[in-house]
Amino acid sequence: MSQQPNSLPPRSSGRKSPSTKSGKEKKSKKRRPLLRVFFFLLFGLLLTAAALIVVVALKTSDAIDTIAVNDPEATPVPITESVKQKPVAFVLMGIDSRDHGGGLNTDVMMVAAFNPVTKKATVVAIPRDTYVDVEGYRARKANRFYADSYVVATRDKGMKKEAADLEAKKAVKEVMGKLFDIDIKYASMINFQGFSDVVDALGGVTVNVDMRMKYKDTRDGTNIDLQPGIRELDGKETLDFVRYRKSNDGKNMSSDFDRNRRQTEVIGAIVDKLVSLGGITKIGSVIDAVGKNISADMQRQEITRMIETYYSVRSSDIEFLSLEGVWRSPNVYVDEASLAKVKAALQAKMAE
Repeated sequence: MSQQPNSLPPRSSGRKSPSTKSGKEKKSKKRRPLLRVFFFLLFGLLLTAAALIVVVALKTSDAIDTIAVNDPEATPVPITESVKQKPVAFVLMGIDSRDHGGGLNTDVMMVAAFNPVTKKATVVAIPRDTYVDVEGYRARKANRFYADSYVVATRDKGMKKEAADLEAKKAVKEVMGKLFDIDIKYASMINFQGFSDVVDALGGVTVNVDMRMKYKDTRDGTNIDLQPGIRELDGKETLDFVRYRKSNDGKNMSSDFDRNRRQTEVIGAIVDKLVSLGGITKIGSVIDAVGKNISADMQRQEITRMIETYYSVRSSDIEFLSLEGVWRSPNVYVDEASLAKVKAALQAKMAE
């Protein structure tokens, strides 16, 4: 058979087109630098995260040491009896530690019950002027129990500051436990500066300022000036918001019940900010603020367990209630129906 002049030789199956090979090499060269950049960035982020974890762990450890009760002879709490496995009730108190503040009176007082199974809590705000009359103690305003017990411990019993503080906290736990018919295991104290520092560490909180608030007192340095509406407040402004009681001109007056409502609103805002991404990135500063300004009659291990158990709690997991009553100067007299309601709520949380 004669050869056809126009036929082409067969294409080799092992030969690759030069242009195809060149294109793949170019794509590969482009891809490799991008991959290297990606892995370097990832490695850098991992190192940063690891460093942050170490720093936070160290800060947390130091803060817990500062907050916890210093009693080397205390018997460790078994895990089966700890806050990690059993419901627990606290008394939470706030005190004005400024040079011209309110002395030892607890201007903020709350009782909180936490349940480790449901990861939920009930918090009851108690008006500072609530008249409390329980067996074993002289009747007086709620905010006087810590102060009076502390003075007796130091003046009459010769106790040093730390021991007197524990004695006073014990008295408050007993009084509030009798009032609400629950066993209150722990008490914690935060000073007003700590409250302000925590808010500043979080970059502020958003609240609804319910009225025009303007009040100045040169004796203790109070200078409140807030406009009504949804506001982003810094630490000092947030403290002004929860403490506000009256205006200098007597037009915008506020009650203990209003203060309690504002306190719970701010606590909810702080809790939500803490568990947000923005709050997590500022956790180191928050821990510093907490460690410097809070004390509790809890062992170090129990505080650690408390953090581990409830770190993800949001405001929606907390039931906020207020003990209601009637103001008859100079006291707030408890409404029995309100007392029964908050008793039932606290007891239910402890029983869940």
